[in-house]
Amino acid sequence: MSQTTTSPTSQPSIRDRLRRLAPYFGSQRGIWVVAILATLMAALTEPMIPALFQPLLDKGFAENKLPLWAIPAAVVGLFTVRGVANFIAQYALSRLTNDGMEKLRSQLFSQLMKADLSLFSKQSASALSNTIVYEVQTGASQLVSAVIALARDGFTLIALLGYLMWLNWKLTLVVFTVAPGLSWIMKALSRRLYKLTKESQTATDNLAYVVEENVLAHRVVRLQGGQAHQIARFGQLAQVLRRLALKTTVASAAMTPLTQIMAALSLSMVLVIALYQSQNGASGATVGGFVAFITAMLMLVAPIKRLAEISSPITRGLAALERGLGLIHEAKEETQGTYTQHRAQGAVEWQDVHLQFSPNGQAALSGVNLKVQPGETVALVGTSGAGKTTLIQLLPRFVQATSGRVCIDGVPIEDWALDSLRRQIAMVSQDVVMLNDTVAANICLGHDANKDRIQACLDAANLWSHVSQMPQGMDTLLGHNANQLSGGQRQRLAIARALYKDAPILILDEATSALDNESERLVQDALQKLMQGRTTLIVAHRLSTIEHADRVVVMERGRIVEQGAPAHLLASGGAYARLHNRGEWTSEAAA
Repeated sequence: MSQTTTSPTSQPSIRDRLRRLAPYFGSQRGIWVVAILATLMAALTEPMIPALFQPLLDKGFAENKLPLWAIPAAVVGLFTVRGVANFIAQYALSRLTNDGMEKLRSQLFSQLMKADLSLFSKQSASALSNTIVYEVQTGASQLVSAVIALARDGFTLIALLGYLMWLNWKLTLVVFTVAPGLSWIMKALSRRLYKLTKESQTATDNLAYVVEENVLAHRVVRLQGGQAHQIARFGQLAQVLRRLALKTTVASAAMTPLTQIMAALSLSMVLVIALYQSQNGASGATVGGFVAFITAMLMLVAPIKRLAEISSPITRGLAALERGLGLIHEAKEETQGTYTQHRAQGAVEWQDVHLQFSPNGQAALSGVNLKVQPGETVALVGTSGAGKTTLIQLLPRFVQATSGRVCIDGVPIEDWALDSLRRQIAMVSQDVVMLNDTVAANICLGHDANKDRIQACLDAANLWSHVSQMPQGMDTLLGHNANQLSGGQRQRLAIARALYKDAPILILDEATSALDNESERLVQDALQKLMQGRTTLIVAHRLSTIEHADRVVVMERGRIVEQGAPAHLLASGGAYARLHNRGEWTSEAAA
């Protein structure tokens, strides 16, 4: 399985990247207006702080013309307005972030549920879950916060510069000398951060994939004594991520000192010129005006510093959200037809079917022709790799044939609407997968829950006696992949699920492989009742599983080499007889 996807080689413009996010974070224009207006209001209070110094120094201390209550009232009023504006802006920011995040995350998961199955062979489960859960959350929080911070500090900078221009426009022009240098620094380091962020995403996926593999294969790793090798493997990937994190820190941290140095140079020139003007008795220069100008100049440093650092969260946020958008683009929906049928008759046919997973690889299926009548029970047997499981996986379109046709009731499966097609098929596989939900929910899987039917299915699968003893009965949570149940019990729960679906076509892929002899006997009785009037395809390695089959189909290397009634094939001494006599029955799925 591929762990990652290729990172883009070129960096699109920020405008184009933001335009792609507009449907998720830009649709609530009213909230954006409130957030920006509140941010603007808070920013406009910034120059009013140094503006208070001028009358305080010139009229309050020098001339004693200000009433004692004026300055405290102005300060309290100013900070009240500022506090309310910041509160409104913060709430609007949270609303924008969470609404957009929920919308994007929901579309991602919806797309994942409809995605072509090839996606799951290209990306690991850890990479997909990381993108949908963590990348979207991190990206949304960083981006929206950065945009609001950009507006706040931008408005603050404009307001302070406007006030400085009003006080002394000649001195203020010196401030603009830092603009070209700041622009170059931010552009160069932003490009560097974008590249490092993409590489860090890939490294994080690789690290998470190793964790996922070792969690799933923990028994095998311990049995083989492979812990040391896996620890070393994890350590190597962790080192890669560590180096990328340090490089990102260098690129991000370099912005602050570089911009501060440039701002300090500009501020030093302003101070020298201001002192020169004051010493030479420049017209209109007062102590209050000079203090107000210097205070406003010093207040410029903080927003300039934050604006210099803003490219890092914007770059990281965009990179994270673009990954989600890339998943939406990559997760193309399964192609399907329009034919629907409430309940098929159950006729299945493979017509000269070929399947090759890779251009230079060995064919998994080669010219398979097989016709199954409605209600017929057909057993597929053969050694591991013969193509049995691949053949049946063509029916629900879990794999696609390279050439040839597969039909249900004479209609090619490509012409069926997927929901309608898969509604006709129930499958019990040797690889049982259960959800972290209740027993009842695992049987219904989204369909209407009829508890009487659920109990009947559990009883037929020889599992009700156990479920009834659970703390909440069929409403008991099963935990991760039904870890409260044994292997045989999980297999019987899967059989109960197939019983509940009541589809006209039943596929049993090693359905009794995990059952002991007593449980198998009871389940076989239930399956015999279930198979009545249904088309049943059985992939099995136990003789007891196929002894009631109407027909046995023997496969070797992707071809059908023999078929007929079990007794007839056994008597003829062919491939089936050799398998039977040598005991060569496999429980492994064919490739």
